[in-house]
Amino acid sequence: MCSWGVVRTIALALLSLAGCIDEFNGSNVQLDLAAPTPAQAPLGLAPLADELPGNIHFTLYAFREYVDEQGKPVGSLFELQQFEIHHAVDLASPCYIDVGEHVPFPGVHVSKFVDKMKEATGIDDIANPPASATERQKIELATAIERGENVNKLAADGGPKALTTVSDGGYPAVAASCTDTNGIPPPMCIDDDANARRLAACQAAWSGDKSYYEGTDRVLTLPLNGSVAGFVTGMNPVNLGDIGGAQFFVDEELDDFDGFAIYWQYDDANHDGMPDYPANVPMADRNKLGVQFLFGRPDKPTRGVIHAHMTNLTDPFITAELAIFTNLNEDDVHF
Repeated sequence: MCSWGVVRTIALALLSLAGCIDEFNGSNVQLDLAAPTPAQAPLGLAPLADELPGNIHFTLYAFREYVDEQGKPVGSLFELQQFEIHHAVDLASPCYIDVGEHVPFPGVHVSKFVDKMKEATGIDDIANPPASATERQKIELATAIERGENVNKLAADGGPKALTTVSDGGYPAVAASCTDTNGIPPPMCIDDDANARRLAACQAAWSGDKSYYEGTDRVLTLPLNGSVAGFVTGMNPVNLGDIGGAQFFVDEELDDFDGFAIYWQYDDANHDGMPDYPANVPMADRNKLGVQFLFGRPDKPTRGVIHAHMTNLTDPFITAELAIFTNLNEDDVHF
């Protein structure tokens, strides 16, 4: 338990509670983030106007506010779940590749899949294939072209954003050329040797950090590495189907809290116990929690269910609906 001064604003209240952070068990937490929710930029690239930095993570907190026996305001802040928000398809990633026995070119960068299929089939223009081209080759290239179009849709602005596991890892540097063996071969390198080296380097990176997210267009919910808790609310541009909603299971019964908040904070990649704030972030803006992203007070629409409408302090279009099903060992939820 921690005692603090009088709470004057929401932001100050949560910052002042930063001294007590505990882990919880026993509830199902469901989070629907609105479509304008920004994703993180690809690691190593400067964020665009609608992105957050790549080297961050989000944390969902619950907190209590009350008065102790001496009449002093007391507060406790509890960490419920950490997550990241990534573009489900990231063509800028050096390891956005094809993997598995079922793929025709293991290790090829997906952005060059069509080029590799043209090379393999000998068909440069699907509308004017050579007389020697078989029907199977025509189908393979036509399918590859359709896949390429779908990948571009998924990677474009408005594409799916995934809530993923947290990692402060990354990939080795990209090599300077196709023959340079001192890094991951660039995407343009599609020969078998380059594909094999790319595959080995990416799999080694994933083996070293099983939480580092790398998505795939083949099955959005089964990434190449890491895991997905759900998606930001939106539409799958390939089939125009609605997607969205994420859930976490935590180990405590989450009841009688005064509010919930989501903060984003820089990672601690060098593991020195301090977030890796960029040099241009003033010391006055650095704190244990990071930047408040969403905040909401709870209501209870029905027994056993807690709901909170969460809003961003600066952008009214960035919102979330938080639903918590408490006391999962008892079947007493009524609708």
